[in-house]
Amino acid sequence: MLYRENGQFKSSYRADQQIFAITQDRWAMLALLALAFIVVPAFASDYLFRAILIPFLIMALAALGVNILVGYCGQISLGSGAFMAVGAYGAYNFFVRVPGMPLIPALILGGLCATAFGILFGLPSLRVKGLYLAVATLAAQFFSDWMFLRIKWFVNDSPSGSISVNGLQVFGLPIESAQSKYLFCLVLLAVIALLAKNLVRGAIGREWMAIRDMDVAAAVIGIRPMYAKLTAFAVSSFIVGVAGALWGFVHLGAWEPAAFSVDQSFRLLFMVIIGGLGSIAGAFFGAAFIIVLPVVLSQLLPAIASIFGVEVSTATVSHAELMVFGALIVWFLIVEPHGLAKLWSIGRQKLRIWPFPH
Repeated sequence: MLYRENGQFKSSYRADQQIFAITQDRWAMLALLALAFIVVPAFASDYLFRAILIPFLIMALAALGVNILVGYCGQISLGSGAFMAVGAYGAYNFFVRVPGMPLIPALILGGLCATAFGILFGLPSLRVKGLYLAVATLAAQFFSDWMFLRIKWFVNDSPSGSISVNGLQVFGLPIESAQSKYLFCLVLLAVIALLAKNLVRGAIGREWMAIRDMDVAAAVIGIRPMYAKLTAFAVSSFIVGVAGALWGFVHLGAWEPAAFSVDQSFRLLFMVIIGGLGSIAGAFFGAAFIIVLPVVLSQLLPAIASIFGVEVSTATVSHAELMVFGALIVWFLIVEPHGLAKLWSIGRQKLRIWPFPH
């Protein structure tokens, strides 16, 4: 009854093509934005900001970039951690080597560095696909690890290879507190997610999906595979690079190449698969699942063990987290291989006709 479309008529193409075509969706999105921008900063603790909310926002942004490449264009990539690293180190070098470099231009330039790196390692996609492409992009991961470990110029000649940033500010406002970092990441995520949503709904997004579904047929009807694939790599790498810069600048503050290891690439791929391939909302669902679940398990498992009078070590809890986490991923992929976004879509469809049977 609350999610009916009765009486909501569309009298123009512009109204019919709105991102949120149903009035209830628009109000729900406004309520969600109000919650994120007003309620959460007013009541959340520093621990919640630093342990859950800020990592969630940054990883959701990275998963959004990966989803454009893997979900919308169908190009398997295992080098997302490398693109994050290039974005972080690129932004760092612009930030420390150019006097007076503002934070936002440094993040954008870091994203552009990741774009160039992504296009370079996206060239194999013009010849290979599937597992072979995944291996080619995995080479980007190992190359970036070697590059940032061995070439000291990228780390500003730091002997340990560890670098740090401080004194962050935007338009004269310091970005030091957990609340200010959260709001900064939230604004960037909202802007980039809106741009990405409009991009995938446009002509280039339809080209990506045509390449994903059947690249030979797409080429027959006039779509250029080279242009579509490389633009997907470019856009995806830019977004992932900006997320990597945020991960280093805002979340970590100080980092080394191990912060962007191959584990990060697999985490991002899991986020996209669990959240839902080819869905902007899927990036948010997947990031929430990957970020929040380990924190919940780390608190829940010792509590359950204490009920039965069993004392468990930190290492045991850590191993149990990995086992439960892996089992849940496998179970979820069997039950709903299209991800959490599909479950959300099914729920919305059922709400439209509730309480009547279907």
